[in-house]
Amino acid sequence: MKKLLLILFLSTFSLSAQEQVKPFFENGEAQIVPEFNIPEDWIREDLWVETNFDTDGDELPDRMHVAVTRPKQTETEGLKLPVVYESSPYFAGVAPDVEGAFYDVYHELGEKGKDIVHPSVTRIGERPIISNSQINTWVPRGYIVVHSSSPGTGLSQGSPTVGGDNESLAPKAVIDWLNGRAKGYKTPYGDEEVEAYWTTGKVGMTGTSYNGTIPLAAATTGVEGLEAIIPIAPNTSYYHYYRSNGLVRSPGGYLGEDVDVLYNFIHSGDESKRAYADSVYRDTEIKNGIDRITGDYNEFWAGRDYLNEMEPMKAALFMAHGFNDWNVMPEHSYRIYKAAEEKGLPVKIYYHQYGHGGPPPISMMNKWFTKYLFGVDNDIEKGPKAYIVREDDHPKKPTAYANYPNPDAEKVRLYLQNNGLKKGALSTKKIKNQGKQTLIDNHNFSADSLAKLKSSKHRLLFTTPILNEDVHLSGLSTIKIKLASSKPAANLSVWMVSLPWNSGENTKITDNIITRGWADPQNYKSLTESEALEQGRFYELSFDLNPDDQVIPAGQQIGLMIFSSDNKFTLLPEPGTQLTVDLDEAHIEIPVVGGMPALQKAMK
Repeated sequence: MKKLLLILFLSTFSLSAQEQVKPFFENGEAQIVPEFNIPEDWIREDLWVETNFDTDGDELPDRMHVAVTRPKQTETEGLKLPVVYESSPYFAGVAPDVEGAFYDVYHELGEKGKDIVHPSVTRIGERPIISNSQINTWVPRGYIVVHSSSPGTGLSQGSPTVGGDNESLAPKAVIDWLNGRAKGYKTPYGDEEVEAYWTTGKVGMTGTSYNGTIPLAAATTGVEGLEAIIPIAPNTSYYHYYRSNGLVRSPGGYLGEDVDVLYNFIHSGDESKRAYADSVYRDTEIKNGIDRITGDYNEFWAGRDYLNEMEPMKAALFMAHGFNDWNVMPEHSYRIYKAAEEKGLPVKIYYHQYGHGGPPPISMMNKWFTKYLFGVDNDIEKGPKAYIVREDDHPKKPTAYANYPNPDAEKVRLYLQNNGLKKGALSTKKIKNQGKQTLIDNHNFSADSLAKLKSSKHRLLFTTPILNEDVHLSGLSTIKIKLASSKPAANLSVWMVSLPWNSGENTKITDNIITRGWADPQNYKSLTESEALEQGRFYELSFDLNPDDQVIPAGQQIGLMIFSSDNKFTLLPEPGTQLTVDLDEAHIEIPVVGGMPALQKAMK
């Protein structure tokens, strides 16, 4: 009898084990499991994770508001699953658009603009839902999805610092909690603890823009358990977001924005704690650090540059960005990708030709998380490192390349010739005694309009001959220029364009602008110390334009346009500043796939 009961027990146990629902994989990807794809069965709960910092002045460790969405089998069958995690300052709403919330940009360089006004955020959202992003994609595929509001936003305690240490340590605390190393609570101030017994502890992070910055911030702490990140259009340095080579420069579409403007925009936390945070962070640390007078790089900016924090990073990095993102510019992803590659981390990069945002194809993201969170050997880390969406292709169909920049790209130097006030030449041959040419700053002329004009005293324009073959550019273009200013301070703006300018109804985003860059001549020697320009004295400076990968089609010309104030990006002083360029001491190096032979062949 006992033997019969034992057989029945073992049979039942075996059947139960066979019927247990688990993730499954095909072609290296986690597949949708029907039993996980029942939203009404999902377990959704919210809690608060304790950090090791206090940034709201109440002498208690700040707690982060966390929402969890998981398949019911993590409760009914004891199933443990990995986590896809997204954190954001935006989940609980943002400040309204009110007059005066952005800095006035219409003033002389080196002068203080008007003070901004400080709009308040009215917090939105219902518990236990912080956000529904990621859930429909990953929960049916056998992941748990976790969301958290960043410090000082939503129901998370603390203060926003816009890139300060607490914005790295907050997601670290959540990952520590997921691995049993930090405490979680059922309420913001209570002592009833809750454990993450339903996870394997392996975490992948993703998100776009600020939500893409936070995965990198977490990864730079070296936290154990964060296995892989997929940052999409991340801001990797607030200096590079709000400054360019010493120049005060706005992100595209947000003229007059700065760190304190963004602080006001996201500060949706506890109303009773806001005055403390405003005083300590916005009105002291940020106000004293941003320096809109000189635009110099300083300790404040260095502390908000994740490139300086890369040493502890261990997570596998799959970066994504758009080459025509003029909000968070493509240099942000490029600099971190190269640093991670140099560290020997698993890396891939996906670039498309469009603007802000744009994730890699879901199958690629799936394989990345499947590899590093489930441990499935799908070879995603091998083979090509770069995937680039070509100009006429769909974002889901990138072209694979060995790496970015294209390993076959070589820098080709082009020299400035003839009259740039009309249309000078870009030539591979240097001609001596080209002389000097002067442009007059006038922000009333947009850069777009200057590129179209046959002649203008407000810019210098130099072009290659009409191309008889396509030219593939891949990487960084670098300009070296020697110039003098009629005033102690001046804007310097540089655009690479494809001409003739296309203004037709079906114009593509890649038709006209190749890449752009900006610099402050006062910082010709150092980013950390500017120097007033002496009238008539020539200064030599060199800087990179934003990275690009673009095929310039036959029939077009590659153009280099040099001007002063850019009315979409820079401060806008009264017109009249004169910039004089020494053509004998100016050139640009562009990254041509195939190098000099390819470019010369195309220019014959």
